[in-house]
Amino acid sequence: MTKGARARTGVARAISIVTAVVVLFIIAGIVLFVLEANKSNDIVSVINDVAEALAGPFEDLFTLDEQKLEVAVNWGLAALVYAIVGRVLARLAAP
Repeated sequence: MTKGARARTGVARAISIVTAVVVLFIIAGIVLFVLEANKSNDIVSVINDVAEALAGPFEDLFTLDEQKLEVAVNWGLAALVYAIVGRVLARLAAP
């Protein structure tokens, strides 16, 4: 494997890892919101803040009567989009 190919493989792996972390934060945020986790807990608060920031562009994409369902749908769509875009970018970066 050439030096350039190794570098591209490393970039692709980094993209995949960052994508996985982003998706996991959003999914964890969905689970904590739906299960009504204690928002004053530091861990819950950090996860919720990060998930809200990442899913922000998808806020109110769909407005539903049930708030838990709305968060699950909108944030779930955000996680899906991040996963797809991350996968495409990783494949483009790979040798």
